[in-house]
Amino acid sequence: CCGRTYRAQGMIEQARYEAKRLVDAVLPHIQAGRIIVGLEASCVLGLRDDAQALGLGQKAALVGKHVLLLEEFLAKEITAKRLNMPLKALAGETLIHGHCHQKAVGALKAMRRVLKLIPEHQFSVIEAGCCGMAGTFGIEAEHADLSEQIAEQTLMPALRANQNARVVANGFSCRHQMQVHGDNRAKHLAVLLRE
Repeated sequence: CCGRTYRAQGMIEQARYEAKRLVDAVLPHIQAGRIIVGLEASCVLGLRDDAQALGLGQKAALVGKHVLLLEEFLAKEITAKRLNMPLKALAGETLIHGHCHQKAVGALKAMRRVLKLIPEHQFSVIEAGCCGMAGTFGIEAEHADLSEQIAEQTLMPALRANQNARVVANGFSCRHQMQVHGDNRAKHLAVLLRE
């Protein structure tokens, strides 16, 4: 665990312990010249930023410089012409909902670059803020109503207006929020690329 779930609940010592365990586990890979590729934006950001804020020092700083989201890694490799992904055509539209942490690090630009490689593929980004789940926030009873209100501002109306579109949402909590509100279409970019 990157420790983000503990940190979100104010459990700083537990967050520090988990983040240190993860940094220690991946550090040998970084030292061997590898890049760590993450699928969940909040975890990647946990390694990039939270580990520094938790005071884990130079090891955490080194790890943070070598952690990328899947879409960032793919876009980087495509731009450097080190990756050729022979993708089949994909007719129809795909709606993209960016996780808040994806948006915070500018990773939607990388996602667009990757999605443009799919022949005959049309996609658009849902111009929404947070889905309302925000990690554990949306599943806590005292926040459930507010979480739903946030989801209903833009995200859920956009999904209802485009019933035939595929939906990509890399954030686990975002996909969960959509499911809670009756839409089970969302999948991670990795799943879309595999298909």
